[in-house]
Amino acid sequence: MERRNATAAVIGAGDFIGGAIARKFAAEGFTVFAGRRNGEKLAPLLAEIEATGGRATGRSLDARKEHDITAFLQEAETAAPLDVCIFNIGANVNFPLLETTERVFRKVWEMACYSGFLAGREAARLMLPRGRGAIFFTGATASLRGGSGYAAFAAAKFGLRAVAQSAARELGPKNIHVAHLVIDSGVDTAWVRERIRQREGDEALKNLDPNRLMRPEAVAEAYWQLYRQPRDAWTFEMEIRPFGETW
Repeated sequence: MERRNATAAVIGAGDFIGGAIARKFAAEGFTVFAGRRNGEKLAPLLAEIEATGGRATGRSLDARKEHDITAFLQEAETAAPLDVCIFNIGANVNFPLLETTERVFRKVWEMACYSGFLAGREAARLMLPRGRGAIFFTGATASLRGGSGYAAFAAAKFGLRAVAQSAARELGPKNIHVAHLVIDSGVDTAWVRERIRQREGDEALKNLDPNRLMRPEAVAEAYWQLYRQPRDAWTFEMEIRPFGETW
């Protein structure tokens, strides 16, 4: 493994997509800073990375709090120059419109949009003096089209896409690559599998088509491809989906 003098920060380093992103960038030689709520849950991920020769630090983080984001990214910068910041908080909820409370709508917006703005802004503060870096945001099908019962989630994801697009236009000419990754598919996580079981039953889950869900590792690989792009051919928005997905 070639060790790099650079840090990759993953905000929303959960058990599946975020963990896969952290493992991928650690395997490529980055010092990884992983942040999530209930940071003690990061222990298995950190141990796995370190067992394979990687470097990783985990922190408890409430990404909706400006101070938490600032302190987290500053610590990552202190360990080694912050070269990549990946915002990966989901906040996927489904409620009929009349059952979507003010609290739910506001909380989902704070988690999936406002916290993304904070992460992007603070990462840019650290990267701009060096004139290089990458800031990536995880989007979803709801970033492009609102579905029934997804008013809160789609509003937040639409907003995050707008933040990313504005940041890309502002920061791209300053050699900061900003990209928005649209995951137009269910990802193979415990939460998604439980949703399938609830909607379709145990038998459907038992006989689940192996090509129906996207592997978290495939998402991580897409981010690595974005990172490796030459700057004369940067992608702002990439959509990924399994080959069998209708769209």
